[in-house]
Amino acid sequence: MKGKSFYKDLYALIPLVISGILCISLIFLLYQKTSTDIDFITTLEGTTTIFISISGFLSAIIMIYLAAASVALKSTRSNAIEALSKVTQKMHNFRSIIELLMRSKMWLPGLKEYIDEEFSELTFFDVKEFYKGKSRLAIEFLQEHKQYDDTENLYLELKSLLMTNPKEKKIPENLRYPSVYSKDIVTKWLEHKCGSGLWYYFGYKYGDYKKSLDYNNVFERHQEKIMTLANTMDNEAFQDSSFNEVFLAKLGEYMNNEVIPKLLQFQGSTDRSLPVMMLYLYGIFLALIIFGVLLPLTHLLFSLPIMALGVSFSFVTSILFFVATSFYQFVIREANS
Repeated sequence: MKGKSFYKDLYALIPLVISGILCISLIFLLYQKTSTDIDFITTLEGTTTIFISISGFLSAIIMIYLAAASVALKSTRSNAIEALSKVTQKMHNFRSIIELLMRSKMWLPGLKEYIDEEFSELTFFDVKEFYKGKSRLAIEFLQEHKQYDDTENLYLELKSLLMTNPKEKKIPENLRYPSVYSKDIVTKWLEHKCGSGLWYYFGYKYGDYKKSLDYNNVFERHQEKIMTLANTMDNEAFQDSSFNEVFLAKLGEYMNNEVIPKLLQFQGSTDRSLPVMMLYLYGIFLALIIFGVLLPLTHLLFSLPIMALGVSFSFVTSILFFVATSFYQFVIREANS
C-alpha cells in the first residue's frame, strides 16, 4: 500500500516537474531572442494587451467558480451542522436513559460494587481490546468466574456510553453533555458497537438473562422519563412502545445502527477542510493574476525591462501546460475522495 501511495504521489508530481522545466526553458529562449532580435521585442510588446485580456478572462472564470463553490460549500456545511446538532441531542437523550438504567435496581445485587470498586480502573474498551495487551486488568477480568451471569459486560458497555473520552476510567459525578462529542469517543463507540448490548441482552438472548436483568425494578417514574426521552429522540420509531424488553432491545439497535454512525458521519462533514480542487484552482487563479495580469501591467506602466514580459509569458504558458496535464488527475482524485 505504501509503495502504491509513493508511486501515485510521484506520478502526480510529473506535470509539475515538466512545467517547471518548460518555464525555465522558455525564459532562457526568450532571453536569447530578445537579446538578438529587436523586431521580436516589438512583437512581444504588441501582444501584451491580448495576453493580459486572455489571462484576465481565465482568472475571472476561475474566480466565479470559486465564489459559487464556496457558497455551495457553506450551505452544505450549514446543513451538516444542523443535522449534527439533532443527532447530538439524540445522543444526549440516549445517555440520559443509560444513566437512569445504570442507577436502577435492575442489576443483580453486588454487581455495581463489583465493577465500580474491584475493577474501577477497567473500561469496556480495555476488555474489547484485551488482545492488544495494554491492560492486565482486562485479562484478569476475563479470567475471573462470572458470578453475575455475564451481565458485567453489559454494565461496562453502558458505563462506556456515559464517558466523553476513551481515556476516562470513571463516570463523572455530573454527567457531561458536550455540544459536540469528540471524534475519539464516537469512533470507539462505533468500533465496539456500543449500544448493541441492549439488543443482545434484552432481545436476542433475553431468555438467558431475564432473571439477571429485571427491568421491572426500574422506578416507575424513571420508566416514564425513559419513554419520554425515547419518543423525543424519534417519535415514529418509539410511539407504540412500552417499557419492556422489546423496547430496550429496539433502543439499543436504533442507537447502534442509526445514531452513533450518523454522529461520526456528520462530524466528518463539518470538520472537512477545503476541497483539494478549490485549493488547486485558487493556486492557478493566483498565478494567472500575478504573472498574467499584474506583471505585464507593471511593465506597461513603469517600463520594466523586456524580460519582465518574457518571465510573464513563460510562467503563464507553463501554468496552462500544467493545467492541461494535471487537471484530469485532480478531477479523478476529487471524485474518489
